[in-house]
Amino acid sequence: MSPRSTQSDQQPTRAVGLAQLSLLDTAPPDLVLIAAEAGFDFVGARVRPVTPTERPYDLQPGSPMLAGTLRNVRSTGVRVLDIEFLLMDGRGEDGTGQREAWLRMLEAGQALGAETMTVAGADPDPARFADNLAQMAEDGRGFGITPTLEPISYQRINSLGPAAAAARAAGAQVVVDTLHFRRFGGTLAELAGIADLVPLLQLCDAPADRPADREGLIHESRAARLAPGEGGLGLAEIVAALPGRTPVSVEAPSPADVVRLGELGWARRLRETAQNVLTEAAGLAAPVSNAVPNGAPA
Repeated sequence: MSPRSTQSDQQPTRAVGLAQLSLLDTAPPDLVLIAAEAGFDFVGARVRPVTPTERPYDLQPGSPMLAGTLRNVRSTGVRVLDIEFLLMDGRGEDGTGQREAWLRMLEAGQALGAETMTVAGADPDPARFADNLAQMAEDGRGFGITPTLEPISYQRINSLGPAAAAARAAGAQVVVDTLHFRRFGGTLAELAGIADLVPLLQLCDAPADRPADREGLIHESRAARLAPGEGGLGLAEIVAALPGRTPVSVEAPSPADVVRLGELGWARRLRETAQNVLTEAAGLAAPVSNAVPNGAPA
């Protein structure tokens, strides 16, 4: 099956994916099937849980879940583009470092056919973080996978400038999330300036007003996002700041909406609203201002 796209043939083809976090409790084999039925081109796979309460998915080489995921990839044409997620704190669960964890992730990613692996920076030691990111990028080349550093509004690496500098020095890339981009006050000029480093844009919406504290930022990020275009983040201008072929991955976790609409219903809603944003973005000229929507942080 060929990749799907509802964009006009006169516009650049921008692949649209469904991130695992949008359906966190949906196992990867089922995520691929749902993504296909909803009209997505690719998925992101969670090969490593972020919290102790999160359902783990065994996608290591030889696992039944990997075999099932690949079977559905072949039958639908929906590929796995990216894998996640490692919070780089420099310590790891047992205090011995994190290289073993990222090597296992790279093994799973290679088996899935992924191109990038998302990480975030939380290490209080900048030199150790830089060394680890460089080692990860070197390891990743052997697996055909590039680490993508995500600046997250409530983590230590929490803006585009430091993320881009760290990525360039290490031979990594930067994945940008529209929610965090607005929450840390990113500008369109900054984003356009690092476009060569951005292989993927994560798309979601939220109210324009920033949560009052770190706990609010965490809750919003993990469980209270809105479908694209249904909030106040001004998504079209963010999309338009990047080249027309940069893929977007819809990452909009909202457990209440999954309960209300069902897994497939929520996926279809995300695909429909994402397309509306992409259509709006395609009609925008290159951004000439760093302005943000009313109520968004400057």
